[in-house]
Amino acid sequence: MRAVAVAAVAVALALVACGGPTKAPKAKKPPPSAAKQPQKHSGVQTGYATWYGKEQHGGPTASGERFDRHALTAAHRTLPMHTRVRVTNKKNGRQVVVRINDRGPFGKAARIIDVSEAAARILGMIDAGVVPCIVEVLR
Repeated sequence: MRAVAVAAVAVALALVACGGPTKAPKAKKPPPSAAKQPQKHSGVQTGYATWYGKEQHGGPTASGERFDRHALTAAHRTLPMHTRVRVTNKKNGRQVVVRINDRGPFGKAARIIDVSEAAARILGMIDAGVVPCIVEVLR
């Protein structure tokens, strides 16, 4: 009788060791943080603007058109394509209206928009490369 009891305990231990139904169910993943969710763009954003030009000229954009460094366009991470925004250089107050036709800037989260070379010239930021800015959604 004792041998049967020992065998039953051995079988039970083997089943537990094999990962039977003793595992706790997986918890649901928490919802993504607000920072990772798409932003609503009915207002104003502040951050830094960068520019891109000669190296990307003629290359494809996320909208499917070719990048033209002489056009007043810009890249934004989440705004819908063809949205018009006013970009203001906080250092000198210069403003330009650009159309979103690409995605970016990539890298530092503080950088919120990449403007074309033409827009950068109007903003007076060619030499600086990066300037503090305000981006206002127009339409």
